[in-house]
Amino acid sequence: MPPAGSMGKRKLICLTGFMGCGKTTIGRRLARQIGCNFADLDTQIEERAGLRINEIFAQKGETAFRDLEHELLSENLERAAGLDRPTVLALGGGTYAQARNVELLRANGIVLWLDVPFETLLARCVAKSHRPLFRDAESFRQLYAQRKPFYERADVRIVADGSPHQIVERILAQGIFEQTRLGGQVTA
Repeated sequence: MPPAGSMGKRKLICLTGFMGCGKTTIGRRLARQIGCNFADLDTQIEERAGLRINEIFAQKGETAFRDLEHELLSENLERAAGLDRPTVLALGGGTYAQARNVELLRANGIVLWLDVPFETLLARCVAKSHRPLFRDAESFRQLYAQRKPFYERADVRIVADGSPHQIVERILAQGIFEQTRLGGQVTA
């Protein structure tokens, strides 16, 4: 776990967790609150591919998707290192469950796991048709069980069962960020 109150030289705050946990929503709010940049890996993948994620899976397969995901993750790490303020990056639900990404992220960023109860995740995702790996409740449960051990390796676990405001407050209460305002900017 990173030292409380300091991010050190790492300038990337990564939000991980299972599909439906709120990585994008929480990431945007957190970045706005602490004055950081925000990026969403899934959005970047869709923009680069010119396809929605479910279309990438259907047309090119999961391997092609994971390769593009890793490429864009590496680009985000490089970009964040060159910026004067940290970046909050919302990862895809499977990004942190890919072995080649885990050490890369841990060495270059702080990884926060948004831990939401399984039944809440299921309820959020059951009505969504754009999730390529959601087929039914049983396969959803199996995929969650496969990924959970990776999420548990994150630097910080955030119980993310409240409102977006409450979750951001829980993140800030962890003491990860030491906020100093310099000319309107927040450094962590």
